Amino acid sequence: MENKIHDQNSARVQLELNLGEQLNALISASHALNVRTAALFDPALQPAAFLIVRCLLSYGPASATFLAESTAMDRSSVTRLVTQLKRMNYVKSETHPEDRRGVLISLTAFGREKALDALKEKENEFYKRISTWEDCKLEAFIGMLKCFNGQDCQD
Repeated sequence: MENKIHDQNSARVQLELNLGEQLNALISASHALNVRTAALFDPALQPAAFLIVRCLLSYGPASATFLAESTAMDRSSVTRLVTQLKRMNYVKSETHPEDRRGVLISLTAFGREKALDALKEKENEFYKRISTWEDCKLEAFIGMLKCFNGQDCQD
C-alpha cells in the first residue's frame, strides 16, 4: 500500500516538474518575443520602454504611478523612459482633467501606429503555433489557461 502511494506521489512530482519545465520554456520564449517586438518598435530604446507603450496601448492614458505599478518598475525609471518616449514623439503628457495637479501620459497617433505594427510580429508568431490546431484543441487550451490563471475554472 505504501509503495502505491509513493509511486503515485513520485508520478505527480514528475508531472509537476514537467509542467514547470514547460512553463519556464513559455516564459523564456515570451520574454525573447517581447524583446524582439520592442526592437521592432524602436531598436534605439530599451525593451522596458516598450512595456510602458504596451501598457498605454492596453489601458489608455495613465499616470506615472499607474505605469510604475503596472510594469513593476520604480517611478524614476518610468519617468526616465517616458522622457525618452516623449522626445521621440511616441507619447505625450497632459494635465489630468479631473486633478489639475496630476499628469496623464498617453500614446501619440505615431506611437500607437508604431506599437500596433510591432505587435503584429507577436501575433504572427502565436498564430503560427496554433494555426493547425482544431477548434476543440484551441478551446481546451484556452479553458486550461483560464483555469491556471485563476479565472472562470469549470470542471
